[in-house]
Amino acid sequence: MRLGDQPPIEWAVSGPAPVDYVEAVAVMEERAAAIAAGQAPELIWLLEHPPLYTAGTSTRWEDLIDPNRFPVYRAGRGGQLTYHGPGQRVVYVMLDVRRRIGDVRAFIRTLESWVIETLAMFGVHGECRPDRVGVWVRRPDKGEQAEDKIAAIGIRIRRWISFHGLSLNVSPDLSHFGGIVPCGVREHGVTSLKDLGRDVTMSEVDAALAEVFQRKIGPIRPVAPPAADQATVLRLRAELKVEPFGKEKEPEGAFAP
Repeated sequence: MRLGDQPPIEWAVSGPAPVDYVEAVAVMEERAAAIAAGQAPELIWLLEHPPLYTAGTSTRWEDLIDPNRFPVYRAGRGGQLTYHGPGQRVVYVMLDVRRRIGDVRAFIRTLESWVIETLAMFGVHGECRPDRVGVWVRRPDKGEQAEDKIAAIGIRIRRWISFHGLSLNVSPDLSHFGGIVPCGVREHGVTSLKDLGRDVTMSEVDAALAEVFQRKIGPIRPVAPPAADQATVLRLRAELKVEPFGKEKEPEGAFAP
């Protein structure tokens, strides 16, 4: 199917208030199932979260340096520990990957190139790495080989429908990343558009994301932000929250199905 022949993808933007993480997961779970059943259209959802850490399925718990700093949630997506918080644009991507892209690896590369082309609109040169998922920026001001991560990507696919997605650092408090080893990468740091001297608003970033998305993936249709079923939220809150634990103990059943 040619790009222009595909049905428009719903595009929702929440804010300015941050969205509760468990409510966001509840929406994604419900929408992904509905898309797979042919009962709902695909959705891209842009939002911010309150400060928190999420743990992917490959998490090494020793990388959770300060387990009491912010709430910690099991994410169910690929990857390791990451931070979400104000000033970071989180983009949850609920797409039919087989129909839109056709291949999971190509899908991840498409997400990376979406971010890279968005950054280019603000004069920032992002790059991807074969051994590290995400988008990176060279930092010669920090050293010849130095580079920082500006966007993280972590997805889950069920019945060929994606959920979770990516996070782009616009102007978050970068010190908040200090409670974890972000994505398990110790030899590199994190950065943001603000840290790189780009004073841009979230709305400007959203407009750039929308422009590049439509060029690379397909047309969009703006809609109101989705709402979660509260019964699902209650169930997931008990399942996803990681209770504080000491260095000598890992949370039990962290990624039980």
